[in-house]
Amino acid sequence: MTDFKKSKAANTTETRNIKDMAQRTGNMYEAVAIMSKRAVQINKDIKEELLSKLEEFATPSESIEEIFENSEQIEVSKFYERLPKGTLIAVQEFLEENIYHRNAKLDNEEDSI
Repeated sequence: MTDFKKSKAANTTETRNIKDMAQRTGNMYEAVAIMSKRAVQINKDIKEELLSKLEEFATPSESIEEIFENSEQIEVSKFYERLPKGTLIAVQEFLEENIYHRNAKLDNEEDSI
């Protein structure tokens, strides 16, 4: 699992050169599909990590009267809100060639040749 806290991805949207993105795959749509699948993985990992950290603050018998603001829980939530979004991390990883991908259709064609 990648350490998302050390990602070099920007927190804001940046204009990208489409040709740079399509260069690795030869097809812009394939590049977008790869980055999209990676963004889903990243978002899932971040959500699981956040929920596991927030579980530490959960009390077994919570009722509306017993809920109180926990400053540590708020800080953890704010930290994860400040992280770059999964899509931005996926784009950065793709451009840095840190995402492994292969086209199974092309692999099958090469095997048959």
